[in-house]
Amino acid sequence: MWRDEGVEDEETLSAFLEASKTREGRAALSDALADTLHLLPASPAPLLLLRLRLLRNLLAGDALNQGTFVLLSGPAAVVSAALSLPALSPDLARAALQALGNAALGGDRHREAVWDALFPGALREFARVRDAGVLDPLCMVLDTCCSGDGGRGRVEELCHEDLGLPVLVELVATASRLGHKEEWLEWLLFKICVEEEKFEALFAALDSTDGGESGNGFNANHAFLMGTLSKCLTERPEEVSVSNSFALHVFNIQKHAAETLDFTCRGSSELPTGLPGIDVIGYSLVLLKDICAWEPSSSETEAPVDSLLQAGLVKRLLKYLGELEPPSTIRKAMAKEQGDQQPAFATAKVCPYNGYRRDLVAVIANCLHGRKQVQDEVRQLNGIMLLLQQCVIDEGNAYLREWGLLAVKYLLEENEENQKEVSELQMQEPILTPEVAELGLRVEIDKKTGHPKLVNSS
Repeated sequence: MWRDEGVEDEETLSAFLEASKTREGRAALSDALADTLHLLPASPAPLLLLRLRLLRNLLAGDALNQGTFVLLSGPAAVVSAALSLPALSPDLARAALQALGNAALGGDRHREAVWDALFPGALREFARVRDAGVLDPLCMVLDTCCSGDGGRGRVEELCHEDLGLPVLVELVATASRLGHKEEWLEWLLFKICVEEEKFEALFAALDSTDGGESGNGFNANHAFLMGTLSKCLTERPEEVSVSNSFALHVFNIQKHAAETLDFTCRGSSELPTGLPGIDVIGYSLVLLKDICAWEPSSSETEAPVDSLLQAGLVKRLLKYLGELEPPSTIRKAMAKEQGDQQPAFATAKVCPYNGYRRDLVAVIANCLHGRKQVQDEVRQLNGIMLLLQQCVIDEGNAYLREWGLLAVKYLLEENEENQKEVSELQMQEPILTPEVAELGLRVEIDKKTGHPKLVNSS
């Protein structure tokens, strides 16, 4: 057994730490695990850090050491030692969490022991350490503990209003402040909010955090959470499952944001803008776009887009789109035509961020795909002309023209009523819309495919 302090101990620990980096070294040092645990409570900070790092290495993929660690109440000893110092340093917190994370990978019994040692008080203390090097292993521990047998129960505990939610709130607040974007955190939040359907509870709990509220009820932590979930769904749609309740909660947030946001100030940047209310409405639209394109793996599962359509998604988005000033191409054409007269769109709403109009059109396009009832709804809401007007280039809305053409393609696909209305519009107004006229283009229906296309009018 080693002495508690002195140069010899540091030298010995450093040597053991180096040896423990290999599988053979960990096996040879298995007897040192018990001694290390025994000495944790009396270790001064420098030695404690080395001993926690040694434990971390000894527990990395070594089933024997992982079992011994749990048998000797190692999780509780590590947590107690790390939190016994007057101030929890990031280095100590990180080493302790890495050791616990390696132990939790040993199996369900190991995860249970680690969880019992951490939840709830210690978890919250670790989450309060505003350091990216601590946040990542903490999320790894939580993600590991919330999987396997008993994982669902621990998720429920983590979402408990009084016990677990404060931990998640601290996690989001720390990550938002640090701009942390590691996968452990992203997938932990996605699992809790989307797969376990705890999004509404966590989003509401963030109301009380100090995240720089923007005046419409949203703060930087709300925006961070929405952006994180959006990133996960956009990058790996095939790996996730989206529930109806999550989709509807996102829609409700989008509606609230749209009702409270100031649409008189034109945005000059893409997401994230750094303005919580604008980022929330933007990320909600990006989430809705991907939700409406997401298809469940089982034909027996209802696609969340169906619930959104029943809740009036398309009608509301067409309303938002119709309230906006026309795209820049149309505005320039109208200003040139009207000369000194005040343009009719002078009091219309403007895009609060670059891409807002495109995102509205993208959600509508995904709703239209393969759904005759949505095609008919757009026609009945007099939305055909509005969508045709989006088939142009617009400053501040990259790829609007592409999304507009895709939306119109889906709008007219195998729908004779909609095709007839477009044809009649062309008979009444050969060029159809001012922006198309200025570009020297017109909309035609391809007789072979039935799809709309822009062609030269000359």
